[in-house]
Amino acid sequence: MKQEHQEIDSIQIIIAALNEEPGIGPTINELTEKLGNQRILLIDGNSYDKTVEIAKNSGAEILYQKGQGKGDAIFEGLKYSGINSKYIVLIDADFTYPAKYIPFMVDILDRKPKVGMVCGNRFNSMLDRRILRGPFYLGNKILSLTHNFINGVVLSDPLTGLRVIRANLLKDWRLRAQGFDIEVELNNLIKRKGFYIVEIPIQYRNRIGKKKLKIKDGLVILKRIIKETLIRK
Repeated sequence: MKQEHQEIDSIQIIIAALNEEPGIGPTINELTEKLGNQRILLIDGNSYDKTVEIAKNSGAEILYQKGQGKGDAIFEGLKYSGINSKYIVLIDADFTYPAKYIPFMVDILDRKPKVGMVCGNRFNSMLDRRILRGPFYLGNKILSLTHNFINGVVLSDPLTGLRVIRANLLKDWRLRAQGFDIEVELNNLIKRKGFYIVEIPIQYRNRIGKKKLKIKDGLVILKRIIKETLIRK
């Protein structure tokens, strides 16, 4: 792995956030520390706490979301930024994903032109089961197995929130997933375009703030897995 303080050119960092006051500051500060002076765009889903204020003070550019859901927020961010960068970095706003892995993920894309996306895999020997536990762990594993079996896009962690993607692969993207099912759509999009997806093991941290994922979101993700399979056929 390259040193954490390496310079990275031409990346756009996109963070979708809704009421992430506790975690957004540490998230942006760590991104700046590890990646230097990169453009960070926060898409705010009408937060009623201090998410926007903290993000602004931490150096992020703010875009106010017109629609609803994580998928919609990311898509709005891509349209706003114009996808003029070489790579798009997607990361959650709750400090769960360490920014130190991003330089290595960018390096993989630089060295391997047939790789379209690099993802952070949470399910490895570093995973603390006290962090991702109970129904969240079981639900994630069930959805992952279903994703791999039905979609044929085989990944250890298809629902991860840390990704680096070649920006040119997203230029003609027509969004279908509005919510937390965005990861499933991205996996299938990259695969359909004929590019590989690479996973690297990461250390997943306990989120700062209240968890938002609900059982109903799992059902939305399952429906997206099925819909992407029908689109592929």
